[in-house]
Amino acid sequence: MRKKTVRTMGIMQGILLAGLISSVSAKEKLDRRTLPIQEPERPTYSELDVRNVKAPPRFEIKAPKGAPNVVIVLIDDVGFGATSTFGGPIKTPTLDGLAAEGLRFNNFHTTALCSPTRNALKTGRNHHTTNTGSIMETATAFPGNTGQIPNSVAPLAEMLRLNGYSTGAFGKWHETAAWETSVSGPYDRWPTHQGFDKFYGFIGGETDQWYPLIYDGITRVTPPHTKGYHFTVDMTDQAINWVKAQQSMTPDKPFFVYYATGAVHAPHHVPKVWADKYKGQFDKGWDQVRKETTARQLELGVIPAGTQLAPKPEEIVDWDSLPDANRRLFARQAEVFAGFMEQTDHEVGRLVQALEEIGEMDNTLFIYIAGDNGTSAEGGFVGMYNEMTYFNSVTEKVEDLVPLIDEWGGPYTFPHMAAGWAVAFDAPFSWTKQVASDFGGTRNGMVIRWPNGIEGKGGLRTQFTHCIDIAPTILEAATLPEPKSVNGTPQTPIEGTSLLYTFNDAQAKERHTTQYFEMFGNRAIYHEGWLARTLHRAPWEALEQPPLTSDVWDLYNVKEDFSLTRNLAAEEPKRLEKLKKLFMKEAEKYHALPIDDRVIERMNPALAGRPDLLGDRTSLTLYDGMNGMLENTFMNVKNRSKTITAELVIPEGGANGVILAQGGRFGGWCLYMQGGKPVYTYNFLGLDRYTVAAPDAVPAGSATVVLDFVYDGGGLGKGGLATLSVNGKKVAEGRIEKTQPLIFSADETADVGLDNQTPVAEGIGIGRDETRFTGKIHKIILDVKDVK
Repeated sequence: MRKKTVRTMGIMQGILLAGLISSVSAKEKLDRRTLPIQEPERPTYSELDVRNVKAPPRFEIKAPKGAPNVVIVLIDDVGFGATSTFGGPIKTPTLDGLAAEGLRFNNFHTTALCSPTRNALKTGRNHHTTNTGSIMETATAFPGNTGQIPNSVAPLAEMLRLNGYSTGAFGKWHETAAWETSVSGPYDRWPTHQGFDKFYGFIGGETDQWYPLIYDGITRVTPPHTKGYHFTVDMTDQAINWVKAQQSMTPDKPFFVYYATGAVHAPHHVPKVWADKYKGQFDKGWDQVRKETTARQLELGVIPAGTQLAPKPEEIVDWDSLPDANRRLFARQAEVFAGFMEQTDHEVGRLVQALEEIGEMDNTLFIYIAGDNGTSAEGGFVGMYNEMTYFNSVTEKVEDLVPLIDEWGGPYTFPHMAAGWAVAFDAPFSWTKQVASDFGGTRNGMVIRWPNGIEGKGGLRTQFTHCIDIAPTILEAATLPEPKSVNGTPQTPIEGTSLLYTFNDAQAKERHTTQYFEMFGNRAIYHEGWLARTLHRAPWEALEQPPLTSDVWDLYNVKEDFSLTRNLAAEEPKRLEKLKKLFMKEAEKYHALPIDDRVIERMNPALAGRPDLLGDRTSLTLYDGMNGMLENTFMNVKNRSKTITAELVIPEGGANGVILAQGGRFGGWCLYMQGGKPVYTYNFLGLDRYTVAAPDAVPAGSATVVLDFVYDGGGLGKGGLATLSVNGKKVAEGRIEKTQPLIFSADETADVGLDNQTPVAEGIGIGRDETRFTGKIHKIILDVKDVK
């Protein structure tokens, strides 16, 4: 076996890290506070013959001696009360094992939503400082919410890369401004321009786990054609292969891996064998699961003795009052979600095993965060066969979902679960994802393992911590100073506090003493053991909001009330007013003001005030090869009339395949040829398909195929008349009774000459190769027209 150089760090070094940072840099004579590190001045020579001169030493940036490898695992949309490590009903043996050899953190917080947490986590600054007040798709024109991370907020990955680390990101990104995801870029906020040497994953907020839209760097790639393909397995293979290759080539160079799963965000896609492991285990219902989880949490000691189970929201009905059909459907939803989480933990375990195999696990600062926010209640009160119904304000009905139980989680569903389960998996708290003013939205279980820096095993840390604390923790562990300038731009100071002080002192005095929270109007302030908060809106209230000025604030002593069950606002009004003023001060300081509580309206760029790549254009010329265009970078055809004019060359024997498509199996539209005949299909959320087909094949030679859709008008989501013409002659027409008003898909794309991922229309094949147009596309002109 090849002998490896192992970078180790003693426990005492770990304790003295802060003091060592400046001395290490001084000893190296490198200014690591200005990145990139400046190269020394090149010498000049007067000697003619190179044989008479000794070459100067090569200048090379290396990480500080003893700097550990770093792995951050970030699971999506799972709350505090889900994993077995923190008392939940879902088995997570990998997380359990890491906790047994490291530390549990039971007072760690996120922002209550994905993009904001991710940018805060990887920069060490608050989410509004990074211009990520919400998700990318709801960015606005106001500072703090623009969706464009400033150059003055360099990410941790860039700091590490410029200090001698290899860096790789795998899985979900969701940190690139929506209008910057086209072929035109700019690519400044893509992973490989945000500090990562390697990226393999998806750019948006979610993806179909069976048929994902994947990028390798900035290049769109087709997933491997493997039996039973699943993206979480694929991204794990990629992460393992990259780490092994990196250590094979440069064993003395530390690595940073950011492993962020799309799981367990909707769609809840998982092989049936995983879901079936939980068969019958949730028949007891969400009320009983909450109670049992809280009891286990008390027994494990991950919540303080005496902690009460907070009441669930009034809108979540009692399980025992539900009809049998509802209970059967909802129980299967929870089985699928639980199987999805356990499968994900298993894949993390494969990454851990790979690090052990190459002898690097003990020299790795391994941070496993179970959730970027609380469990999602965006599935509504009955769950969804297709999550896109939520984003189009369409309510699904139990009677329509029950027949799909056996398919739940498979490739013909795009599912989410009922909100009652979100509340259950966030026990002992009341609320869920999106609710930044409740710990059910922001409190997430975290485990850190680092044998070379943590003395004890199986410990619990209770100090208040936040996702902005992770970046400074890693810098301190690597004995790296916070940079003052990165790539020529002076830096906004890091706003988090390193957690290293807690690693070997469970009783250490809390250092992160003040933290504001804000998301879509839900807001709170933590200060020295107290929390003042207001519940402005529930996750299922996406349209009309009450005035911000009418919000009522609560007050909690969280040192004595872990789950926020005793409101002390009436008893301590002066303290509450003081904290409300502190919130406004912090919100102003970090660009959280003005508060924007709009949700659905912010999906529309014109209403939100963010850039729209196509702006006011009403015509777009498309060419063969233009595919993989995400919805935010394509012409908005929703609630409008549209005309598609395709100039084609038809081969002898006729043509088949897609001419132009947008969306996929769960919503979209497609102009294609089948058996040589032009066809147009509109797929309404996978629930209804409307098809207009020509009766005759188009003869060989040049041809112009036109689809003209005249929108009815009169509001959003209305229908219209679709007419097909070939070479100027009408060949078919038909009604499209309803259309999707707000969004087709979060990850399916618009494609010329093929249909990426899942197909809009049935019977045309699946994937790029099977749906590819067999004729020639000269060009396509897409015109749109507004209708009142």
